[in-house]
Amino acid sequence: MIPAAAGIGLRTAHLAALAEGAESPAWVEIHNETFLCEGGPRLALLDAVAARVPVSCHGVGLSLGSAGGLDAVHLEKLKRLFARVKPGLVSEHLAWSGADGVYLNDLLPLPLTDDALQVVAANVDAAQQAFGRQILVENPSSYVKLSHTMSEPEFLAHLVARTGCGVLLDITNVYVSAANMGFDAEAYLHGLPAEAIGEIHLAGHAARGQLLIDAHNGAVSAAVWRLFAGMAGRIGARPTLIEWDAELPALSVLLQEAAAAQEVLDRPGVARVA
Repeated sequence: MIPAAAGIGLRTAHLAALAEGAESPAWVEIHNETFLCEGGPRLALLDAVAARVPVSCHGVGLSLGSAGGLDAVHLEKLKRLFARVKPGLVSEHLAWSGADGVYLNDLLPLPLTDDALQVVAANVDAAQQAFGRQILVENPSSYVKLSHTMSEPEFLAHLVARTGCGVLLDITNVYVSAANMGFDAEAYLHGLPAEAIGEIHLAGHAARGQLLIDAHNGAVSAAVWRLFAGMAGRIGARPTLIEWDAELPALSVLLQEAAAAQEVLDRPGVARVA
């Protein structure tokens, strides 16, 4: 079980330190695709970490938006990883990354339409049946306007209602998308199915001219901290992750960021959610 507390994304640079007994956060989250190997030292270190702290599994390659369905080989690899790690939470992105056997190293956007909802719902159902458990679906960062017939909160609410999945709320992605697409971040957050939010992500972002990028290469911004504090006050404490992937700092820096998130979760008025 993942506690309603602050954790960090576990990257390979810090894997050995945590496996060998370094100061640990309340929980860690791995990228599934980093550990889809059959054995070796990386998995052995992960086993040691999982024996010490709860682990969540976060995917970037399942391609829930692919109209051709899910890759059966990838599903089987994920099932073996989950059986080994026994994660407290499992999550994926509202995106697609492959079609007709061709896979791209990116999380590509979907038009938020009834047709897309049917595709994503079928894939979420297939994943949940294969894994024998609920998955959380993460809102993406947006950089281009597509022909949508519903808002992203509406799409996620319909997806939750159809499949019983949960939501992984990436607040940095909301902030980035709101700036790029010209919508109100607070209104977006109020439109989500609050009861379905099973995890929150916080990360640093970068500016490229007038465009904001979900870069995961620095500390969480003051604006994102404010959105997080407001959301925690409304929905209560949820498992909250510090994501930092590029320009990775020392483990102590990540733990400081997690401590800042924990301070928000511990504030008076933030309800503890079972």
